[in-house]
Parts: sequence; structure tokens; C-alpha cells
Amino acid sequence: MAELYEKMVREALAAQRADVDTISKNRGGKFKITDTKPYLDVVNEMTVADGQSKSVIDLHVNSVKTHYNTLVNLTDTIRPEDDPFVEHYQTPAVLEILYENDESFKDSVDKFIEGIGKAEALIGREVVRRYGGFYGPTCVVDFALIPGSTSNIVNRILKHVDIPDAHKQAILSAKSWGMNTSYGIGEVFTTEVEEGRTLNDAIEMEVAMIQYIYESPIEAQAKLMDSMGHESFDVRKYMAEYKKKMTETVLNAVEDDVHYGNIVTVPAYCVGDISHHIAQSTYNMCKDDVIMAVIEATTGVMAETLNQALPNFKNEYEPLSLATGASACAVEYMLELDGFNAPMIVDLLTKRFHNYVQLYPTRGAAAELHNCDFMDMIYRGWKYLDKERRMKNGSRGKLAPEVAGYKVDLDPVHKNNVIMNPQRYAYPACAISVRFSALMRLADYPCLLTSEPVTATMMTNIIALHKENPASPARVCKNCASACLVDFRHCACQWKEAV
Repeated sequence: MAELYEKMVREALAAQRADVDTISKNRGGKFKITDTKPYLDVVNEMTVADGQSKSVIDLHVNSVKTHYNTLVNLTDTIRPEDDPFVEHYQTPAVLEILYENDESFKDSVDKFIEGIGKAEALIGREVVRRYGGFYGPTCVVDFALIPGSTSNIVNRILKHVDIPDAHKQAILSAKSWGMNTSYGIGEVFTTEVEEGRTLNDAIEMEVAMIQYIYESPIEAQAKLMDSMGHESFDVRKYMAEYKKKMTETVLNAVEDDVHYGNIVTVPAYCVGDISHHIAQSTYNMCKDDVIMAVIEATTGVMAETLNQALPNFKNEYEPLSLATGASACAVEYMLELDGFNAPMIVDLLTKRFHNYVQLYPTRGAAAELHNCDFMDMIYRGWKYLDKERRMKNGSRGKLAPEVAGYKVDLDPVHKNNVIMNPQRYAYPACAISVRFSALMRLADYPCLLTSEPVTATMMTNIIALHKENPASPARVCKNCASACLVDFRHCACQWKEAV
């Protein structure tokens, strides 16, 4: 297994470095699709270890390859307003491939669509709660079953639909890590209510929209993009081409008995680096030296920690847990260098959320999603650091928090010339909020801190070992920062009740 752990760490860090190095080189410049080729190159080097399913690895590699080649043939660049959606075109195509090649699965989806129509009371309650900010900051498109998320609501509906459990799990995965369209539950309801519709009419329109994204995934996504004013490329051509090129790969996975929940997940979760994480919006954000340094330092902490732990990993889940735990420690530590910590920030962003709801009742369904990711990350890091500070007491020496029994190496933070010299980036005598202010920018966009390329690459490796088990959504308590520190919403979670 040592070779597998080494492969997981190598491939994940290569994906992260491809992103970070490309952004560092081009920040402040003009984004071109071809800038993302270094990420494509490292994905093309992914291998199949003993015990892994080649068809699962192929879902990842071929999806990234198809995504890149299709975009290159359609456009030279993508404007920032359009880049969040590039990872939402894959699952609709994969679902339609499965619909066309498995009549029993299509029948199950049709029964689920009927079930949506019968769940008007449930959907109505949940969209009203989301509209009014009842749950506090929440991820409507979360990859877990937290209150207010689309996955939570889909799971509740599926419980009352009489179809095979494997199909239920696939449908649930398709609106979790698999992103079946860009739609977040509650968007239509909110818009229609604010435009003067009655609550009954708005709920009926909401139900129809949810049904539509499962009835005709590709066209539903295309119409969503039309309504958003998408203009960077022809999304219908993209999905038609992607579907054609990925059909063989998807059917090979079916033949290999890969769980449908994984088939709808893997191809979508791995493509976001091409024209989303490496994109014009990222180049613009990372013009700021401190923001770039935070990403570099966090990457360094993750890399050093993983490489030091490599000889001692005991199972395939530890590298992923350590990678995300190390990055959480790194970000929380930089926050603490300016005298802030997670509980303060969670309180701040939760209060801001409630003001934001009142200011912008038609806010996008995903508006606070990355704030939630950021809060959850630093809250996790704070728990590790708080424990270590208590154990260290007044003794000298480095702070070395533990994640799953492994020490986190924070040296890359101290070795980063920008992070350790904030006086160069503000009025020198009063530069006490420089790192904090950079982290608040990253609170809207923490994808390379959490880190998505690392998580996606490691998850594919894990799924390839357990192809028959649906990996998404996460069937664990997320320890949501807001729910643990401010809001009382655990009673509305679904993680123990996942189909």
C-alpha cells in the first residue's frame, strides 16, 4: 500500500502545484484556455495502482482531457462571470448517457421526478427557510447533507420514492459532487416572490424547475446559462461534444460495475481547475501579493506535512484527511498571526449573512457557499491549533498541531517572505490587519486552500479502490462552523439519514 499512498500524494500535489505555479506566473495578466495545459499534463500522468479500477481513473483523466479540448475548440478565453459554471456541464451529459443506455435507471429517475411533484409541502418549507435565512449561512449546493442544501432536500424526497437504493444513491450523488446543472434549490422561488408572485405560484414554479433539471439535464443547464447571460462560448455545443466524446468512457465504467453515484461524480469534480481555478477571476484576485503568498504558504504546509507523513500512512483515507487538515491549520495560523481566530470570523460572517439577506433578498442561491467552506476550514484548523497551544503551554519551540496523529509542519508560513513582512503592504507602523484582509478576500474563493484539486485527485484514487460504493455526498457530520458556534440547526441535518 505504500506505493499507493505515494501515488496519491504525488498526483494530488502535482495538481495543486500546476494550478499555483500557473497562477503565480500569469497573475495580473490575461487568461487564455491554453494557460491551463499544465494541469491537463499532470492529470494525463495519473496511473492505475494495484487494486484500483482503471475505468474510474479513466472517468477522471478523459473528462479533463475532453473538457480542455472542447473548450479550446470553442473559445480562447472565458470571462469571470462565466467561469464558475465550467464544472456544471459534465453531469448533465453523463446523466443523459445513462438515461439512454439503462432503461431501468431512466424509469427510476422518472419516478423520482413524480416524487418531486408530490413533495410540494417539503420543498415549499425548505425554499421559504432558505429565502429568509432561517438556517444561517449554508451551502445550497453543498457536497454534504447539511440543512438548506440541495442534497438535503433531494435526500428527503428520495426516502419516499420506491426505486432501487443504488438508483437513489446515484440521483443523490448527481446533485452533490456531481453537479447536475447550476441550479440551487430556492432560486426560482426567491426571484418569483420578489417579483410579486403569490407564494403558491412561486412554489409551483420551483417544483417545475427542480423536475426540469432531471427531465432534460442538458437543455435545462443551457437555459440556465441563457438566463445568466452566459456569452463566453456555446454551452450547447460544449455539452453535445462532451457527451459524444465521453460516452465510451462512461459505458466502460458501467460495464466495470462502477456505482452510478461515482460515474456521475468523478467526471465533474476534476475539471474545475481548467478555466475556473485557473481563470481570469483568479488572475485578478492574485494580483495582490499577500493573497498569492497565502496560497503559496498553504500549499507548502500541505506538501511538507504530507511528504513527512508518507512512510506512516495506514490507510487510503489518511492522506486526504491530513491534506485538508494541514491546509486548515495553515490558514487558521495565518489568521492568528494578526490576532484573529475562527470563532471571531464565524461570528462576523454569520452576522454579515443576516444583514446580506435583508439587503439582497434575491441573492444568488450560492452566494455564501464559499464563506461556509472558509468558515468550516478555519474552524477545523482552530480546533487543532487550540489543542496544541494548550499542550504547549508556555514552553518554547514550534507550534506543531496534530491531525489524525500526524504533525503539521507550519515552517512554510514562517519562511514566506511576504506573509512574515506585512509592514511592506500597508502603512508600516500599523500593518496589523494585512493577512486578515487577504484572508477575507479568500473567504469568497478558498478553492486552492481547502484544496479542491487535491481533494478531487485523492477522492478519485479512493473511489478507484471502492468503485462499488457511492462516495458522495459525504455521509459524515461536517462540523459546520456556524452550526457549531452560532446557529442551532443540527436538528435539520440529514447526514445520518442519507439514502
